[in-house]
Amino acid sequence: MGLWRLTLRVTVGLLFIGHGTQKLFGWFGGEGLDGTGKIMAKTGLAPGREHALAAGLAEAGGGVLLASGAAMPVAASTLTGVMMTAIKRVHLQNGPWVTKGGYEYPLVVIATLLGLVEMGPGKLSVDGLFGSERSGAGWAAMAFGAGAVGAYAVETIADRNLPSPIAWVEDHRPGSHERIAA
Repeated sequence: MGLWRLTLRVTVGLLFIGHGTQKLFGWFGGEGLDGTGKIMAKTGLAPGREHALAAGLAEAGGGVLLASGAAMPVAASTLTGVMMTAIKRVHLQNGPWVTKGGYEYPLVVIATLLGLVEMGPGKLSVDGLFGSERSGAGWAAMAFGAGAVGAYAVETIADRNLPSPIAWVEDHRPGSHERIAA
């Protein structure tokens, strides 16, 4: 039946939803977009607010997918990318141990996510219900690779001070040109 796999998936997924909504809305003692944006900018992820929005959406959206057991490789790759960026920007210089602000915890989360993809979401999941389960070592490797590519893209955007994809979308919304021209 996979009760403990369900428990693990839902627990980690709900915690990511909470973490994402801390960034997006300031829920659960979070800083919201403006406060998280300032923190992101201090780590070199500028513009901070846009990076906070992207991270919050990735965490909340990935958490929903993970908790429900839908599109598990997509959930894992999204969340792995966020964790890789956190390791690079915040934790790596502190060494491995969480007691020193190190990367121990994000690394455990990545291993957990990839393990869940390898095992599959189980029968008690959206993917299980619709028979669309994608699992196994190959899918886990692809999720890891996609997460690494996503983290690399974030690093490239930040290091080269390129406009973020979110800024481009905001600049190209219907009516945005009229507001800029006015």
